[in-house]
Amino acid sequence: MKVRMGGARDRRVRSGVRTTRPQGCAERVKRVGAVRAGCHDPGRVRDNEGPSVNNASPIDIAWMRRAVELAALGIGTTHPNPVVGCVITGRDGHPVGEGFHAYPGGPHAEVEALRMAGDRARGGTAYITLEPCNHTGRTGPCADALIEAGVARVVYAVPDPNRQASGGADKLADKNIQVEQGVLQDEAEAVNHVWLHSIRTGRPFVTWKFATTLDGRSAAPDRSSRWITGPLARADVHRKRAECDAIAVGTQTVLDDDPELTVRDAENQPVGRQPLRVVVGDRDIPATARVRNDRAETLLLPTHDPAEVLRQLDDHQIRHLWLEGGPTLAAAFLRAGLVDQIVAYVAPAVLGSGFSAIGDLGAESIADLRRFTLADVTRLGDDVRLTLTPLTTPSPQRTV
Repeated sequence: MKVRMGGARDRRVRSGVRTTRPQGCAERVKRVGAVRAGCHDPGRVRDNEGPSVNNASPIDIAWMRRAVELAALGIGTTHPNPVVGCVITGRDGHPVGEGFHAYPGGPHAEVEALRMAGDRARGGTAYITLEPCNHTGRTGPCADALIEAGVARVVYAVPDPNRQASGGADKLADKNIQVEQGVLQDEAEAVNHVWLHSIRTGRPFVTWKFATTLDGRSAAPDRSSRWITGPLARADVHRKRAECDAIAVGTQTVLDDDPELTVRDAENQPVGRQPLRVVVGDRDIPATARVRNDRAETLLLPTHDPAEVLRQLDDHQIRHLWLEGGPTLAAAFLRAGLVDQIVAYVAPAVLGSGFSAIGDLGAESIADLRRFTLADVTRLGDDVRLTLTPLTTPSPQRTV
């Protein structure tokens, strides 16, 4: 758990692809900018990949960590694509190019890095957070770009679980390019966890956000709720919204609060890419409701079934749902086991009466407590942001 004050050569070859892990704690290695090699486990190799290999070099770890940092720059802007980072080193091991995927339809990370590297990529190594794609969509296959550039070695962290795009590693190996996987796999999966979750499970990653008093109240008896938290916490909500693809509330929240559900700046003006606004429920929404304005697209879903909500959002290629609904909607998702993360903003205040942040979960005794893992605590002015994850992940895996 993180607590912060704030305002983040024995190798087995299978089909030419090597799986790699380091031996214990590698010495720290200097590299570009503030990036330094660390002593983290580079990741896990799935059982069906066979035995892992225990000698990733400190240099490989260092450059892959830089690639992970680059990938993080795309969070919130690549929907529905993954975030990916890439570093190219030349024959002498020095960096010659780097890039990240910034927006759908734009150049992939490998292409950006290769453009920067130019001819210096020939005979060099590419470090990529996700297996190079092997399909043509809005852009061409990255595997082909790496082959054409003449790189001699490709190191990637995470195998692509999307069968429509995977296969790049085998294509590279078929061209006698040395291919290795698994370096910093845990870190690369963490930065791309939303997309990976969506592809593997067939549904969006769900974050339930709420603001509450110390006694668990999200609204007063008259249903007023503005404002429980201070300006720093509210600004943080907008930053978090910007990382998501859709924001969902129930019809009761729309009728009570008339929220706009947009990403806004300090002057309360919409900024950047706006998430899809989703209103769940079958009650009529007034024509004058702010969710009907033209500042963002709105989807009305006349259902009370959380699974159906996620099915429809998956059809819209929504990868990350930010759940801001009231206690009834939140309880429905929790009871269905469809909440993957909780972001709670807690204010140093009490109401003593009013509406709870969560509705009825069917608990009859203390044994029915739903427990979570506390992953992060961040102070935002006088308020505190808690980030929690379920102790178990109920969603099944799917074949894609």
